[in-house]
Amino acid sequence: MDNTPNHSVSERAKRIPIKPVIPLADRNQQGRVFLERADRLWMDEKVSTEFQMVTGNVMFRKGGMYMYCDSANFYEGSGSLEAFGNVRMEQGDTLFVYADELDYDGAAEFATFYGEGASPVRLINRDVTLETYIFYYDVANNLGYYDNNGTITDVENRLSSGYGEYSPDTKEAEFRNNVVLQDLNKKDFRMSTDLLRYNTDTHIANIVSPTVIETDSGTVYSSNGWYDTESEVSELYDRSLVVSNGGSTLTGDTIFYDHVAAFGEAWGKMVLTDSVRQSMLEGDYGCYYQEQDSSFATGHARILEYSRGDTLYMHGDTIRTFLLEDTTHIVAVYPRVRFWRVDIQGLCDSLSFLERDSTLYMHRHPIVWNEARQVFGNIIMVHFNDSTADWAKLPDFGFVAEHLDEEFCNQISGKEMIARFADGMMSELDVNGNVEVISLPEEKDSTFNKIVSAESSFLKANFNKEDGTVQKIKMWPESPGTVTPLYLAKKSIFHLPNFQWYEALRPKDKDDIFNIPPEMEALLKEPDPSARKRKVN
Repeated sequence: MDNTPNHSVSERAKRIPIKPVIPLADRNQQGRVFLERADRLWMDEKVSTEFQMVTGNVMFRKGGMYMYCDSANFYEGSGSLEAFGNVRMEQGDTLFVYADELDYDGAAEFATFYGEGASPVRLINRDVTLETYIFYYDVANNLGYYDNNGTITDVENRLSSGYGEYSPDTKEAEFRNNVVLQDLNKKDFRMSTDLLRYNTDTHIANIVSPTVIETDSGTVYSSNGWYDTESEVSELYDRSLVVSNGGSTLTGDTIFYDHVAAFGEAWGKMVLTDSVRQSMLEGDYGCYYQEQDSSFATGHARILEYSRGDTLYMHGDTIRTFLLEDTTHIVAVYPRVRFWRVDIQGLCDSLSFLERDSTLYMHRHPIVWNEARQVFGNIIMVHFNDSTADWAKLPDFGFVAEHLDEEFCNQISGKEMIARFADGMMSELDVNGNVEVISLPEEKDSTFNKIVSAESSFLKANFNKEDGTVQKIKMWPESPGTVTPLYLAKKSIFHLPNFQWYEALRPKDKDDIFNIPPEMEALLKEPDPSARKRKVN
C-alpha cells in the first residue's frame, strides 16, 4: 500500500523556488522598498505568509539607497526586511555600511546592523570609518548610533566610547561614556571625558563635560570649550586649567592654548603658578610661553612669592618674566610698583629681579619699610640667599629713618649705604661719603631728653639681633656735631635736609598694594629722585 502523502499540486508549488520577476515600477516612490534582484524567491505558508524568502545576489532599493546581502526575508507589505550574510548598504558614492545581519523596519525607516566575531559593523563615509558590533541607523533622519562600545576614525583621530552617534550629513558626532580621543599622528596625545561632540569635517572637538587633554607639552583640564585637532589649539572657558610638564599651571575664565608652541593666554582672573620658583602671577590678562620660560600679566597684576613662610605680594601695572640669551631669568615690574609682606613693605616706579645674581633692583623713588624703619634712595639693591635678604645696597644716596615717638626719628643719610642682615634683621650698616646723622639716644628710663647731630665721611653701625635697635655707631675720620637738650631744641634741627616720612604711602596689606595714593603718584612724577626738599613738621 502506498503510504506516501498525497500533497496537492498547489501545495507543492508553494515550496518550489522561482526566479523572481521584478515588476516595472517607479523606484523613487516615497518610503517604498523594492526588491531589485535575487536568484531565488519563495514563500512557505507554514513559516509565515508575511514575508518572502530571497537568496543569491540579493539587492533591495529604497530611493537612492541600495541594500545587498546573501539572503533575506522580505516583508513587501511594510517594506521591511531581514538580511543575512555579506550585508552591505550604499547611499550615493559616499556612504557605505557593512555587516553580517540587518533588520530594517520599513514603517519606521530604521535599520539595525549586527556584526560578529572579527567582523564588526563598519560605516564608511568618505574618510570616516565607524566600527561597532550593533549599529542603529535612522534612515529617515540619516543618523546612526551605537550604545555598546564603538570607534570613529578619520584621517586625524580615533575616537572610542560606550555610546556614539554620527550624522553623515552634518559630519557631527556625539560620544558618551568613557570617551577617548587619540591623535593618529601623535602617540603622546589623549583626550578623555564622558561627553564629547566632534565634527569629522572640521576635526574640532567641543568640550561639554569635565575633560582631560594630555599632550607632550602638558595637561589641560576643562569642562567647556573646544579643541582643534588639526592646528592643536584650544579655547577653554569656565576656569579651565593648563598644567605644563615643567610644573607651571595656568588658570583663567577664558584660556587660549597652543599645544604645539606650549603658549597660553588667559583672560579674567588669570593665575599662573611656578612650582619651581614657588611663585604665582595674577592679572586680568596674562600669557605664558613654556619654551621661553616667560610670562606677562596686566590689569590688577600681582606676583606672589611664597618660598618663605610669609608670602610676598607685589603689584605693578605690568609684570613680565623672561630669559636673557645667557638663560638668566628676569622678573620686571613697572610702573607704580607696590609690595607687601608681614615684615617688609615697599614701593618704586620700576623693579627687576635677576635670578642669576639673586639681586632685586628698585628704580626711581624706591622706598622700603621694616617695622618702624624707613629706607629710601635713588636706587635700592637687595641681595637674596635662599629667598632671604642678606644684604642691601643704595649706591647713589641713601636715607634711613627710624620712627621713635611723635615727630622724632633717628636718621642717617649718605652717598652710599650697605646694609647686612641676619635672620631677617639688620645687623650692620656701612655709610660712605657725606654722612649725616640725627639721633635721640634712649635714656635708662626709656625716655629721650637730647638730640644729637653729627657729620662725617664714614659710618658703621651695629644693631641688636633680637630687636633691631642700635648697639653701636662709629664715625670717622672726624665727626663734628652737636648735642642739644630737647627742651632747647628747635624743630628745624629735628630732621636732616633730605628727610621725608612717607608713611601715608606705605601698603597696609596684600590688597592695599592695588591702591595708589595721590601722594605716590605725585612722588613718581618728580624727575630727579635726589632733588628731595626738606619737609618741616
